[in-house]
Amino acid sequence: MPERAVFLDRDGTINEEIGYLSDPEKVCLIPGAAEALVRLKMAGFRLVVVSNQSGVARGLFTEDDLHKVNLKLADLLEAKGAKVDAYYFCPHHPRHGEMVDCECRKPKTGMAVSASEKFGIDLSSSYFVGDKATDIELGKNAGGKTVLVLTGFGSEEKALLEEKGMAPDMVSESLPEAADWIIEDLKKS
Repeated sequence: MPERAVFLDRDGTINEEIGYLSDPEKVCLIPGAAEALVRLKMAGFRLVVVSNQSGVARGLFTEDDLHKVNLKLADLLEAKGAKVDAYYFCPHHPRHGEMVDCECRKPKTGMAVSASEKFGIDLSSSYFVGDKATDIELGKNAGGKTVLVLTGFGSEEKALLEEKGMAPDMVSESLPEAADWIIEDLKKS
């Protein structure tokens, strides 16, 4: 039987948005995020972080810096009993660095497809959670259900999604509320 996953943006969804996060010491969990991930894991979901990280292409930090931030995030989550199955990131930007058009930059589905192939995830029965329009567009492009969280850039991005006529399946105040909705929605299927 194919696996289900919750694909999560990192900055502004799990940890506080501070803009081009490159220092592991500045990683700060959003209140309730770790507990929400524990509940999703207990409900049978794989947890996969998918994050655009254009700071690499912009020369603001290195991939090594990015790995250190992800390790710090994993440590903070694991200290609260939460474990993410995989971290994927896109280090590209269409106007910076060498790569102009990649398949991994959200809203394209490259990161989700890679996780799907690795873990046997059915994208159409998965959920996509984030604080940006690109997170919602990724979920729509992958055929899954989407949740916009109003943490991070979520409040501003909600208006952008409305302008595009692209409504998420759910708008939540934060990841804990999103987890509640996902778990309830799963019971309906």
